[in-house]
Amino acid sequence: MGVVTAIDRDPLMAGFYSIGDATRLLGVSHAAKLRGWINGWPNSNSGPIVDRDFKKTSTVSFLDLMELRFVEYFRGVGVSMPTLRKAAEMARKEWSVQHPFALSNVKYLTDRRNVIAQASEALDDKQTWELATGQYLIWDTIEASIAKGIVFNPATHLASRWQPRPGDHPDIVLDPARAFGKPIVDSAGIPTDALFRQWKAEDGNFDRVARWFEVSRQQVEGAVRFELDMAS
Repeated sequence: MGVVTAIDRDPLMAGFYSIGDATRLLGVSHAAKLRGWINGWPNSNSGPIVDRDFKKTSTVSFLDLMELRFVEYFRGVGVSMPTLRKAAEMARKEWSVQHPFALSNVKYLTDRRNVIAQASEALDDKQTWELATGQYLIWDTIEASIAKGIVFNPATHLASRWQPRPGDHPDIVLDPARAFGKPIVDSAGIPTDALFRQWKAEDGNFDRVARWFEVSRQQVEGAVRFELDMAS
């Protein structure tokens, strides 16, 4: 039996994202790539990498999103799709958890490196095997980069909040327990897209939006900057 997650207790606390949302938040160039990672590829025996929460739908949960972020990062450093798929399958089985790539690097750093090394060795993926077994400093840097901006639940060791761009937008978070997981201004608790839409409707008048939502001008400006950055 896997770790009990928010979807087991209350599906409304799991977070809801379209493929378009996920593509935008992760900065992925092609939505088709994410669809393949969560659904598998048509006319192929290659199944999905992520064991989705909302199966048979087009919806991605928060933990699905965190795993997709992990996959995107590891693809960027040259880890092959077969190796990632094999590693995910092994980790789900060995750790009895549905979302192994959304786990805290503090608890699972060594285990994750080992399972990826085992998968790469089984598939003769020499590049990944060398990365996992020999380049410890590089691996630690990779794990630190993946964990950046994420808060982990100390009870489950699973991701529970994410700042998608903590350096540029420290007040913008994704929290599946708030606003269905959509990006919000943390200090105001208001979705960034709501403030952004109102800003456009007000012809770019920050002060009118701030009065309408009873927030500060700075909070509106932060939401607008975030939405514009996500669209660029």
